[in-house]
Amino acid sequence: MAVPNFSSDKEAVDALAKAYRDLKAEIGKVIVGQDDVVKTVLISLFSNGHSLLVGVPGLAKTLLVSTISEVLHLDFKRIQFTPDLMPTDITGSEILSDNRKFEFNPGPLFSNIVLADEINRTPPKTQAALLEAMQERSVTVNGVRHQLPTPFFVLATQNPIEQEGTYPLPEAQLDRFMFNIPLDYPTYEQEIAVVKGTTGNQTSELSNILTGEEILYFQQLVRKIPVSDNVLEYAVNLTTKTRPNTERATDDVNKYISWGAGPRASQYLVLGAKCHAAITGKYSPDIEDVQAIAKYVLRHRIVRNYKAEAEGITEEHVIESLF
Repeated sequence: MAVPNFSSDKEAVDALAKAYRDLKAEIGKVIVGQDDVVKTVLISLFSNGHSLLVGVPGLAKTLLVSTISEVLHLDFKRIQFTPDLMPTDITGSEILSDNRKFEFNPGPLFSNIVLADEINRTPPKTQAALLEAMQERSVTVNGVRHQLPTPFFVLATQNPIEQEGTYPLPEAQLDRFMFNIPLDYPTYEQEIAVVKGTTGNQTSELSNILTGEEILYFQQLVRKIPVSDNVLEYAVNLTTKTRPNTERATDDVNKYISWGAGPRASQYLVLGAKCHAAITGKYSPDIEDVQAIAKYVLRHRIVRNYKAEAEGITEEHVIESLF
């Protein structure tokens, strides 16, 4: 399909909001509940960011990602991270061809949507190869740079319970993810619907809602959305308040946080707020849009100290106190 052509940016934003509603409706044919998770994942996609899904096994993380790739008409690859996975297993390597020349054989990273399943189960060397690709949108093998396809979107999953035999992502690498999205258990009614829908022989036919060209267009559109100075200043102020022992730090931050969020958090707060405003029918974000996505942006960028852990103070508690 050709790149969309709208008479005005206002019309384009209306089209983005409609595309979001259509996507949610189509995804809802397969995924029961998890409305906030679906909404946040789509916001990160339209903002050209990556997301980390944190939840126990069996909450349909893999199904959610494959469903999104299907309704978006994009290439999808799943990488199961294990302790013996090597960087070349995901980036690709050079092989000797029939004409006795080395040719690059692309790995599973060369896809539009990549599911990095249990990213904390692989050693730092392999984690770093993925995270370099996330930041640079390219991989380098034997000194040759290979560009990744566009759009390129990484959804990584992590199990918060099992920590044996894992390699937790360092804070600097966590910072590459736009959002940290927690998945919770479904409600009683939702679980009944899940069991009813998955223990029979009925299947759902999904329609393609958006193409890669349309997604790239909407990603550029999100960046063009204007933001007022007071909203931008609010986002930056929210980030700077998370840094302990600084001028703007709150009492809770000084008491419970050992390390605060960096400038990338401010950038993602503004981008995420722009997209959140667009999909809810607004043409410019306000402070409520920043607050709506703040916990997903800040959760993995602030580090609690021992006092917070001893008193059971969560990152969410500290973030809410900033509002």
